[in-house]
Amino acid sequence: MARKVKISSLGIQPPFLQDEAKNSPEKLKGDIIGFWKNQIEIVLPDRPDLIVLPELCDYYTGIPHEMFAWYRDMLSDEFLNALQQIAKANSCYIAFGTTRKADDGTWRNAALMLDRNGELIGQYNKNHTVVTEIDCGIVCGTQAPVVQCDFGSVGFAICFDLNFDELRLKYKALGPDLLLFPSQYHGGLMQSYWAYSCRTHFVGCVGTDTLPSEFYSPVGTRLATSTNYCQTVTHTVNLDCVVVHLDFNVEKLTALKEKYGPDVAIFDPGQLACVLVTSESETVSIQEMVAEFEIELLDDYLARSLEQHHNLRSRHTPN
Repeated sequence: MARKVKISSLGIQPPFLQDEAKNSPEKLKGDIIGFWKNQIEIVLPDRPDLIVLPELCDYYTGIPHEMFAWYRDMLSDEFLNALQQIAKANSCYIAFGTTRKADDGTWRNAALMLDRNGELIGQYNKNHTVVTEIDCGIVCGTQAPVVQCDFGSVGFAICFDLNFDELRLKYKALGPDLLLFPSQYHGGLMQSYWAYSCRTHFVGCVGTDTLPSEFYSPVGTRLATSTNYCQTVTHTVNLDCVVVHLDFNVEKLTALKEKYGPDVAIFDPGQLACVLVTSESETVSIQEMVAEFEIELLDDYLARSLEQHHNLRSRHTPN
């Protein structure tokens, strides 16, 4: 059955640190919390199910290196509490990038997920930090958590992570419904590649004024983007979908469409020889639809092909 989730991505660059705030902890905290409250207010009229903020969204642009450790200690809990209040008041999930102290006293570049009651329900620690982060005492994460929300399952990647197959393959195996990408770096073609490779919807939130924040479908097509005029983007995605190869499935897909009509959407991105099949029905899920017509999913088809290749090779001497 259709699982539609409205997502707002706020790819906005935090403000530059003002000289008069450097020696005033209360002004520092008040300014950054007030900044994000004002930005979130822009998208609240759309009543999003999920709001995404960029990597290190509570970090002032231009903060001196020597102030960084002091600043993150001073702000961490109060910033979290402010977003928890917003999530609860508006019954929405909020995912955001920040630094977070671990139990052993070390720090992580993290993405936190708050639920509709403002409770902290998940944390992803950036697996692949850059050398300047390491110099600031940020330790690499090692896990690829999937957070369960009422609309589906969510995984994460942060910034530099997008360059590494190790993390992508973990999420490919885990199969989350949605991947969130809070970042300061865009990643170019890697965004669409991760979406297609993991067969998932992908939401980028890039906290750099000159770069867009974009949504991608499980077949790698761009669904929505922020612009140079508006750095926020709100879009509804339907997570009740599968990716299907056209081989052996064309007649079955035709029969599926004939029966369900507008209750099923079949999108062909071209050139991939596979399509995105989505249930728009309020009563029948996409899994029920493909089972009814014995439609083979892309990953099952690829696995079957590999098994046949291996069986064939085992019967013949390699040349």
